[in-house]
Amino acid sequence: MEVKLKVIFLCCILHLASAQLRSGFYSNSCPQAESIVQQVVQKKFSTDRSITAALLRMHFHDCFVRGCDASILIDSTKSKSSEKDAGPNLTVRGFELIDDAKRNLEAACPSTVSCADIIALATRDAVALAGGPGYNVSTGRRDGLVSDSSEVNLPGPSLSISDAARFFTAKGLTLNDMVVLLGAHTVGVAHCGFFQDRLSNFQGTGKPDPTMEPALAATLLKTCGTQSRPLSRDPTVFLDQNTSFILDNQFYNQIRSKRGILQIDQELALDSLSAPLASRLAANNNLFQQGFANAMMKMGSVEVLVGNAGEIRKNCRVFNKPVGRA
Repeated sequence: MEVKLKVIFLCCILHLASAQLRSGFYSNSCPQAESIVQQVVQKKFSTDRSITAALLRMHFHDCFVRGCDASILIDSTKSKSSEKDAGPNLTVRGFELIDDAKRNLEAACPSTVSCADIIALATRDAVALAGGPGYNVSTGRRDGLVSDSSEVNLPGPSLSISDAARFFTAKGLTLNDMVVLLGAHTVGVAHCGFFQDRLSNFQGTGKPDPTMEPALAATLLKTCGTQSRPLSRDPTVFLDQNTSFILDNQFYNQIRSKRGILQIDQELALDSLSAPLASRLAANNNLFQQGFANAMMKMGSVEVLVGNAGEIRKNCRVFNKPVGRA
């Protein structure tokens, strides 16, 4: 009974925090905030369409560790390793875009717009530019005061659907939210090391994963080979081999044709928990777009800091200096 009450209390706290976010939070304090972020994203997208995938990954990795508080942006110091340097985050990128947006915002409205809100807004804008849905981003998040690499524990690419779902339910998201959010892989890439075993020696069998289309496995094997490499030299491949830069439902059609690159992606189409929804999403792009927008809004409210909690960083890479310290 005590455990149940604690869970109910936690849910109430999370709901109250997310409820304090609101549309147009900066309408008086920094009316041009959202347009400033949008301009930075548009400029980057015009030369690098892969920025959509980069920002989606950054947003996800941030929200799943201590909530959506921009703790992923903090640089490590000699004495403290931050989230940015944890294994799962070594391939996260897009930090320079956040820096650019923050620099412009500080020039217009000093110490007003949080780095956490910049991530959420920039991701929303990048999704729309990639053909994805437009959706509302309520603002008012505050920036976290802790960033510890040892706290980073994210769902891996080889998890079962039920194991992966536990990560999402722990954050107040549903199985359906997970299935839809993994659709972000339609614009994503992966290093060979994350799926190489599926190509020639799946689970020690000496054969490719039977759930992967043989022609695809052969093509990927030519790119990846069988030898492991340092991450900096490990090739990448598109997770959606069809519309690689468009945020649409083609990812689900790919996995239904046994063309999922990551094992977790292919399992979406095979596991009885997720396959029915994956099938519906494959058949209906509007359903995917609506579901993705709703799931992104939910994810963006995970364990947010509001009110007087946290801080508004002046530089997204470092915590503010305590008042009174030179």
